[in-house]
Parts: sequence; C-alpha cells; structure tokens
Amino acid sequence: MKKLTYLIFSIVALTFVSCDNYLDRPTKTQMTDENYWASEQTVRLFVNGAYTNYFVGYNSGWSTAYIPGVRGELSDDATSTGKQSNLLLAVPADNWYNSETSSFLQRTGASAWNFAWVRKWNLMISRLETMLADGLLTDEQYNHWMGVARFFRGYEYSRLVQSFGDVPYYDQVIEFTDLDSQYKARDPRETVMTKVMEDFDFAVANVRSASSEPNRVNNDVVAAIASRCMLFEGTWYLYHNGDEALAKTFLEKAVEYAEDVMDRGLYSFDTDFRTLFGAETKQGSETILYREYSAALSVRHCVASYANLDENQGSAANLSTLKAWICQDGKTYDQSGVANVESWELKDMALTRDPRFEATFWDEPTQAGTGIYCVKFIDRIGPWYATDGWKEDPATATRPAKYGSNTNTNGFPIIRYAEVVLNWIEAKAELADKFDGPAVTNTDLDESINAIRNRPLDDTAIMKGVQKTAPLTVAMAESMNDPERTSAAQQATLGYKNKGAVSPLIWEIRRERRMEFFLEQTRILDLRRWGQLELMQGATNPDILVGAWVDYNTTNTLKKKFNRLTASQFGNLKVQKLDGSVVTFDGEADNDGNISSSNAAQMVGFRIPDNITDRDKIEERNYLEPICTDVQNQYSDAGYKIEQNPGW
Repeated sequence: MKKLTYLIFSIVALTFVSCDNYLDRPTKTQMTDENYWASEQTVRLFVNGAYTNYFVGYNSGWSTAYIPGVRGELSDDATSTGKQSNLLLAVPADNWYNSETSSFLQRTGASAWNFAWVRKWNLMISRLETMLADGLLTDEQYNHWMGVARFFRGYEYSRLVQSFGDVPYYDQVIEFTDLDSQYKARDPRETVMTKVMEDFDFAVANVRSASSEPNRVNNDVVAAIASRCMLFEGTWYLYHNGDEALAKTFLEKAVEYAEDVMDRGLYSFDTDFRTLFGAETKQGSETILYREYSAALSVRHCVASYANLDENQGSAANLSTLKAWICQDGKTYDQSGVANVESWELKDMALTRDPRFEATFWDEPTQAGTGIYCVKFIDRIGPWYATDGWKEDPATATRPAKYGSNTNTNGFPIIRYAEVVLNWIEAKAELADKFDGPAVTNTDLDESINAIRNRPLDDTAIMKGVQKTAPLTVAMAESMNDPERTSAAQQATLGYKNKGAVSPLIWEIRRERRMEFFLEQTRILDLRRWGQLELMQGATNPDILVGAWVDYNTTNTLKKKFNRLTASQFGNLKVQKLDGSVVTFDGEADNDGNISSSNAAQMVGFRIPDNITDRDKIEERNYLEPICTDVQNQYSDAGYKIEQNPGW
C-alpha cells in the first residue's frame, strides 16, 4: 500500500476534512475545519499539542524520547557495559522513522523523517490569514500567532536538517492530489535554513513578551531556540567545509538572537544547579521555559527513578568525561594547584572540581555501568533512601512515590539562560576566530561563563566544602592551552582534519558546555556540528572505555562497597592502573558471601566496565542519517526518485 511521505503521521497535524461532499448541510455538533477557526482561543488550543512534542523535559510516564540520558545517551560522555551502541550501520528497510523511539533520538539528537508537523504549521498559517480577513483576529493577535506558527515551522525544519541535511521544503499545505509537490526533490539545506532564519526573524519581532505569555512560547523562548539552531548551522558549515559566507551569517544571527534575550535583563543565575532539576516547581530566574509535573493531575515521569541510587544506570560517565571537568582554580586537572587534585576518587573530585561535578555525580562508585552514578536529575533527598542514612529516622524510611517508578514529579528547566549565554559566547568566539569579528573580552566572559560559575551553592555542597570555580579570562585560556586540544583523539576527528585545532578559548567554551549540559542530550548535537563524532570511537579515544576510580583493597566491605558485587562478576572485574596496565580480579566467595582474593591489593584503579568492547567504526556518512528504503520506495512507486545522503 502506497503511503504519502508528506502525510506520515498526519493525524497529529490536526487537519480537518470538509463534510460538504457527504452531507447536505454542515454539522452543528462536530468540530470541522470550517467551524474550528473561530477565535484566538481555538488557535491557542491548536498550538497546545506542540508543547509535549518540542519541549519534552522529562517526558511522561515511561516515555523515554528526548529525556535526559540516565537511561542511555549516545555520545562520548556515556559508556555502557558490553559492546558500545553503534551509530547506524546500514540503510534501514522499514519505517524506522515513523516511531520516534528513544534509540533513534539518542542517535541523532534531532528529528525523524516526518513532515506532519510541517503540515500542521502551514495549515495554521493559512487559517490565520483567513481569520484576519474575516475579522476574527486583531492585527496584534494575528501577528503573535503567525509568529508562533512560523517559529515552530522554523524549529521543525532546523531539526530535520540536523538529521538529514537537504529536505523538501514546504511553505503551504499540499493537496492530496498534488503528487509533484508531495514527492518533490530535496531542497538544499542552505535554502531551507535561509527560510528558517526568515521565520525566526518574523517570530522574534512579533511573538508576545514573557510577561504577556509566561511559560509559553514568547519572544524569549523564540530567541533562545533560534540562537541554538543558528549556532548549529553556522558551526556545521565551518567544520564540514560548507559555505563560509552562510556560516558567518548564521553565527551573526546566533549572536543577535541571544542578545535579544540578554538585553531584556529578565534572567540571572540565582539558583543552585541541583535545585534547577530536582525541585517540583520553577525556582529562581534562570529558567526561560519550564515543564512542571503533578501527581494530582497524573502527569508524572520516570527519570528521577533512575537517579535514586537503587536503579542501575547502564550507561554512565567515563574517564574522558572526568578528565574534561575543570578544577576549582579554573585550570585543568594536570595544571591545577588545588590540594589533592591528583586523586581520582569521586569524593575527592567533588571537592576539587567545578561545583557542577558534585551536583551531578554521587560521590562514591555505585551501580552504574562505569561506577559513575548521575544524580543530577533528582533532589538531594531522593538518593538518601538508598543509603544507610534512612536508619537515622526509621519512621521515614519508606521512599515516597515521587522518587520511584514512573511517579516522579520534579520539574525540568527546558530552556535555560545558561544555554543562551553559551550559544552567544561560542558564536562570538567563532566570528572572532574565523571572520575577524570583534575579539572576545573578559567582560564577555563575565557575562557568560563566569556568570554561570558564580551560581549559588546549596547547603549540602557548602557543608561538604565545595567551592565556586575561579573566573575564566582570555589570558587564562591562552596560558592553559590544554594539551588535550591537540591530542591524538582530537586529530582523528573530521572537524580537526578540516579545520585543525580550535583556539584555546573556543576549547574552553566547549568544555563549559560539556559540564553544563551533561546528559541533557545536547552533546550528540555538539559532536555532529563540530565534526567530532569520532570521539565516540574507543580505538582513538580509549578513555571512553574506562570508568570510575575504584579501590577493591577492602575485602570485608567489597560486596557492599561497589555495585552490589556478586560472584558471577568476578571474572569480569578489571581495573586499569595509572600506567595503563590492566588487572583482573581473582576473588572467590564462600557460602556466606564473604569474599577472598589473592590480588585484592592490586585492584585499585579505573574500573573497566564488564565485557566492554568498542563500537563499530564511525564513518563520515554517520554525520547525516540516510533516507530509508521505505521512503525511497514510496517515491519510486509514485514515479519519482529521492536522492540518498552521501555514503549510504
């Protein structure tokens, strides 16, 4: 049976079919396209369905599409036991793009081949024009909702381009009988993204302010997302040898859109890092768009459950991630003068690294694939029920529903001011470095990276002795000149081969993004646009195949101390010493579970995840997803042809 590519998932586009051909008179009891578009309220209702599609947050129930990566993230930040998940190895034969599964979204970080949402926004644009002509909307209402529709259309196309590059561009609703349009050739990404920029320009100028549309699509939401999309496109052209004139244009737009938000002065870094993700209501003034959950309304999620210390995190941080974290004096671990910085134990790293480290990771190895357990997406109380701490107050030992199963109710800061200023500073640095734009100044760094580093610390962090990270200066970035910037792992990437090493300042800006957005599903998009997917290859970046620093030289507490060790794990338990050598545990357990070993004293080092093997080779073609054979066949069956992406 033939399927029209342009109409895949058309049910979600909320299209309406006229009854004129079937009834003698219009229905008075059912909503149709003719009677739906009657007021601003119906327009608002039409848009409401978009929020859970574009602004997922923690998603809901057991749904995992786009959620933070505690249940698995595909990037160089996350490592699992066994064989590492592959990028796509062959062109899929089925409708893999029809179901926006977590595995697909973790692979691309962007969008599936699905044009239903494009149709939805084109339909809305068409109906708004009719409503204005019929006097059903004021000019102000029309401009606002037209801006909302064009924003979403631009955002949708940006996501499609991030996944597939060239895509068919539609700026109007296509009739069912218009096969030439439905099966049109793919338009160049340059053409599509220029249209996207035009949509964003209109939206920024016309969508209502945050005070008029709080926690809805407003001009700050529009400008923040627009800065993200333009930064992606501008850096894509740079590191994939694209049109540099367009790269400059898109980067300038990224700066402009970010400054639209910054200049309004509505947002600041006044909330500690953990509270941003663990509170049940929006806190402070950093969050631009927030998704709230409610037990009373049965709108809950499962993400915090995978951060409560009881649930295993099969995919977790690795040594590459640990090495990237900046120290509290603002220097890299191998250049820092902070006391005890040479220790790789998590509890020590929490006191020597940037405060986001302590807020992100549990401070001892526990049950994650690498031993490095992420607690970023839960409040401070949630993990307490999995530790001995509950024994201090047995009356409260029962874990509340909000910390388990799919009944979690902490909210998610979907768009944060931190992203806006980091988009801004990166775009400015690229313009200065590649296009002789104004040099980045220390004042620029104070308004972006240093403002983030000056976030308040919560009581738990202060009690542990965590301290804020020293400010970054242009001179400091240059003087540090992190050797990793020109390492063998970097030299193996496409971006390095195309453009060479980035400047020390751009390197530090990228580092800041890595710390700030850990497991927020942004890293894979950053790797794509920078031409650095090869960092996910253990063959050239071996640190991604190694986990937490562990000490097994305490046999009496070994079973309790790490990952609920069982006898079945003994043959797999390995550590990597500082010199790179590997030691395998030779332990035994008696009937009472007591563990003995002849080489326990040697079992101190970085944990090697059980049965770990590298993923298959990453190739240049992996930077874009293929057009699957089902879509190709749809075109062919209708007498048309669609061009495949390079290498597929």
